Amino acid sequence: MSASNQAKARRIAVLGSTAVGKSSLVIQFCENHFVDSYYPTIENTFTKTIKYRGHEYTVEIMDTAGQDEYSILSSHHASSVHGYVLVYSISSRSSFDMLKIIRDKILDFTGLESVPCVIVGNKSDLNIQRQISQEEGQALAQQWNCPMVETSAKHNENVAKIFDVLIATIEKAHNPPPEEKNACTIS
Repeated sequence: MSASNQAKARRIAVLGSTAVGKSSLVIQFCENHFVDSYYPTIENTFTKTIKYRGHEYTVEIMDTAGQDEYSILSSHHASSVHGYVLVYSISSRSSFDMLKIIRDKILDFTGLESVPCVIVGNKSDLNIQRQISQEEGQALAQQWNCPMVETSAKHNENVAKIFDVLIATIEKAHNPPPEEKNACTIS
């Protein structure tokens, strides 16, 4: 296998409040099944190969413990991570509000103004208990200039889309399109 055919390695951290379905999303994506029972995660890492624009990516996905305002962002979750999946539950206002705190911690830690991320409103199957409208999720995504996806890990709706749009966002950040050169130059 030549270097150009080799899979590119990408590291993704999945962050969010407790019980928003981070592990369910990761397990649904990597192992194609839904875990109905809740066991708090300490930390798990999953690996999956993703094809994007004809290239293969070996994606290491870190499924993290639920965050709260007192959680300290581990350096492990911030350094050498290419992109972030920021998950909230559409039926939990506090989990949505927590995303702002988590993102601020990432930006403080990395010293960057923005990081490649995707906002995920999980549990779209609980529409009857919805507290966050899709418009509100989209507005936050627009504010942060990142994609937003509503998903149901339970029904495997849009789960793969999370990782597809995040890989696209990471690649755009790492390889920005060439800037248009102005036709007239003043010397």
